Amino acid sequence: MTDEELRELGRATGAHGEVLLRRRGAVTELIVDGVFAMDDVDTSTERALATETLRRCPGAGLRVLVGGLGLGWTAATVLAEPRVAEVTVAELQPALVRWAGAGLLPGLPAEPDERLRLTVADVAAALAEDPGGWDAVLLDVDNGPAFLVHESNASLYSDAGLATAVAALRPGGVLAIWSADPAPELADRLTALPGTTDVEHLVLPVERDGRRFDYAIVLARASQPRSTGT
Repeated sequence: MTDEELRELGRATGAHGEVLLRRRGAVTELIVDGVFAMDDVDTSTERALATETLRRCPGAGLRVLVGGLGLGWTAATVLAEPRVAEVTVAELQPALVRWAGAGLLPGLPAEPDERLRLTVADVAAALAEDPGGWDAVLLDVDNGPAFLVHESNASLYSDAGLATAVAALRPGGVLAIWSADPAPELADRLTALPGTTDVEHLVLPVERDGRRFDYAIVLARASQPRSTGT
């Protein structure tokens, strides 16, 4: 492999470990603490996280919280929906936010969008700060609940963490969670969680290098308040 085939775009070490952004030919890769996190060979499931969620959200002026910036594909797909008024992305790694500002993330549009706000923050804290404030919450953190690079992220997918995410939604709002593997047990836990309805488990097959990979999106709607009548 020549230097031209593999090029480092950025590397940073901080309180939450090392992140490396590099380009292998035409493919951009993100490595976290030496572990492959993602690339942009196929971004269909990251984009589906946005499209599947938003088509379940009626109305306009939507406020959307995205947990995890990644290479920017999910946030960009949310921005492509004209009914969206505000997109906040909570990203734990400051380097990723810097690289987004420098135009190094392939998913984000080159032109700034005033609806987009990138914040260096733990999405769990962002969820707790604005209960009932979001039409949609999209979580793509650490490859989902089954494949964690950082065990500290496990709390986000615990029953308490899921309850906080649901509580952050407006009535009828939608929570969506991306997973690197099918997660029927996560769907079951969301079904049993008070305040949720319409739980769905979507399996999304992707062909890469002659192999099939099954990714998943789990969706749940925040219950509408019951009418007390007159």
